[in-house]
Amino acid sequence: MSTPSSVADVGEHALIARVRARVPPAPAWVAVGLGDDAAVVEPARNLLEVLTTDALVEGVHFDRAFTPPRAIGHRALAVNLSDLAAMGASPRSALLSLALPPALPLADFEAMLDGFMALAAAHGVALVGGNITRSPGPLMADVTAIGTARRRRVLSRAGARPGDEVWVSGEIGAAAAGLQSLTAGGRAGEPMAACEAAFLEPQPRVRLGTLLGRNRAASSCVDLSDGLADGLHQLAEASGVGLVVDGAAIPVSAGARGWFEARHADPLAAAITGGDDYELLFTVRPRGRSRFETVRRQARGLRLTKIGTVRREPGVLMTRGGMSGPVPSGYIHFR
Repeated sequence: MSTPSSVADVGEHALIARVRARVPPAPAWVAVGLGDDAAVVEPARNLLEVLTTDALVEGVHFDRAFTPPRAIGHRALAVNLSDLAAMGASPRSALLSLALPPALPLADFEAMLDGFMALAAAHGVALVGGNITRSPGPLMADVTAIGTARRRRVLSRAGARPGDEVWVSGEIGAAAAGLQSLTAGGRAGEPMAACEAAFLEPQPRVRLGTLLGRNRAASSCVDLSDGLADGLHQLAEASGVGLVVDGAAIPVSAGARGWFEARHADPLAAAITGGDDYELLFTVRPRGRSRFETVRRQARGLRLTKIGTVRREPGVLMTRGGMSGPVPSGYIHFR
């Protein structure tokens, strides 16, 4: 008998068994986990549940020609953890649904699981259920993630007020440059290796989000999986305010800056509209600065940069070189 080489060779039940073999023993609060028609979990005492879902579709969010299977699994969970982080929630559990082309190599399936489970373990996320089905077209990974937060510690996009400071975590543009590099055939030196890693295995800012919520240090927050430009517009619209951003203050990744400049593109414009940053954009009230300073001390060296202020007048503007103009809309789905 030949050794099975594709997911079609082993079938749904054997694939589910391979998932279960990778899942560690369930926490005590999981009453019924993998293997039944639905998961049953005990609610966390005195905490709200925060739920989010997101799907990665081959040909839209990744290309298997240059995205390793392990990175697909990692990214499928990372995008959801980033959403929880933006809400100030601590991740707790997840559901994973996979739509698989029959010819998908079994080794690729297992590597996807490895990437997902490694990130889950790093953030204490229990995989409690999901689904596996056949796809006649592209591969798809759909994740629902559940986190918890205290009622008065939940963050949202809607709390910014005139006079608040606008801050962003990490650096901007690396993933966008990394995607372009991967599409062009691969890394061209160490800076691009870091940019490619930023796209393939983004690190959601879970700790920062929980710190901002726990300390009530942010008045509003949004994740930047669709890019800084999009995040600025989303936050301003939800809060009913305007924003003024200093272009010179935006922390564009050095690798991204070099990549875009070498291709005669405006590094700042390309960085803020590129997407896949998985950073957090948030606002801080001046009178809450002491709480924010506590967060900065506990953020383990994560770069946090003030890039602007909130104003009453509508619109999202960026000042640059003595000039002021509207911030572009950023990444748009279905365009």
